[in-house]
Amino acid sequence: MSQQKAILRPNGFTFKQFFVAHDRCAMKVGTDGVLLGAWAPVANVKRVLDIGCGSGLIALMLAQRTDEHVPIDGVEIDADAQQQAQENCAASPWSARLTIHLQDIRQWAEQCEVRYSLIVSNPPYFSSGVDCASPQRATARYTDSLNHQTLLQCAEALIDEEGFFCVILPQQAGNALAEIAATRGWFLRYRTDIADNDKRPPNRVMLAFSPAPGECFQDSLTIRGPDQRYSEAHCSLTRDFYLFR
Repeated sequence: MSQQKAILRPNGFTFKQFFVAHDRCAMKVGTDGVLLGAWAPVANVKRVLDIGCGSGLIALMLAQRTDEHVPIDGVEIDADAQQQAQENCAASPWSARLTIHLQDIRQWAEQCEVRYSLIVSNPPYFSSGVDCASPQRATARYTDSLNHQTLLQCAEALIDEEGFFCVILPQQAGNALAEIAATRGWFLRYRTDIADNDKRPPNRVMLAFSPAPGECFQDSLTIRGPDQRYSEAHCSLTRDFYLFR
């Protein structure tokens, strides 16, 4: 039985310490979310925010990776996804410190009175084009509802002075976001370029920005090796989450 078949249920995804139901979410559990949840820097984190949290996947991963006293907020604009994320979090070992809010992140940024030391987002990145199967999927995929300039503005309003804002994007979109961020006073502190295998160039990138200046650490990650097995680097990054590793 393949690893994918062994951990994928019809309505969700089983990880080592939690289960993510996603049948009511426009965007399902996928590689990008898992990579970002495993990669985002968590040292000395005091409070976490997941923007557009969907099923709650990344929020749950960060709950597993952080201290038991770290509160984690997820903000989701789609009611079905918010409800399912809330149920997923309630069923997890970290339910006491996970809260999923049904709100537009722009309103949340205006009203929120706390600051976060880690903000993560697996954001929309397509411009409007081919019609989606549902309005919910269009919201999750297209930047019409949350463009990257607005995303940065929200992060600026919510980040603390030493915090990190982390995203995963297609490489072209990520490079464009990095350029916009630099003009707004953000400093790129971590960058990981991602290739599907060793025969292809990177096509995705994970970026960590901070209001605080500092050295930028850059590396790359190949998901599969020459034999199409998961690479050692990918296994090392995700080992605490995927079954059968």
